[in-house]
Amino acid sequence: MEFSELIRRRYSVRAYKPDPVEDEKLQSILEAARLAPTAANRQPFQLIVIRTRGREDDLRRMYQREWFVQAPLVLCACGIPAQGWVRNFDGKNEAEVDVAIVMTHILLSAADLGLGTCWIAHFNPAAVSEILGLPADVEPIALTPLGYPADQPRPKDRKPLTELVRYDKW
Repeated sequence: MEFSELIRRRYSVRAYKPDPVEDEKLQSILEAARLAPTAANRQPFQLIVIRTRGREDDLRRMYQREWFVQAPLVLCACGIPAQGWVRNFDGKNEAEVDVAIVMTHILLSAADLGLGTCWIAHFNPAAVSEILGLPADVEPIALTPLGYPADQPRPKDRKPLTELVRYDKW
């Protein structure tokens, strides 16, 4: 599929079939994440693949939507700030931006393979850290279910470019 078509067709899936995700597809998505550009190529992230079967109660503690536990997998993208590149002018750590780029690669790669995802930032970080056994220096940044969609895309409501882009100055 052409990239422009892919970004138009990708949507936030909120209903999933229980069908398993083929390991070949999962590995392809994880490889797309590995290849994502990160500041100074530091790759300050870790991905946790969670099989939902038998973990539904734990997952509901992380994010309380029933559709979240329908997919056979949930991915958690974590940042490791101590490994992130830091801009020397103001001390801005780019680890969180790097994880956002990684998640974008995951979402687009999944859509290209016919799988659904939904970027989730409104989760309980303390529950995620506890349930997944994250070290103190690792921060959960985003979650996404990963599976075959059982819904249809809704129309995308996006601002026009004239409200989002400026040229030469503010």
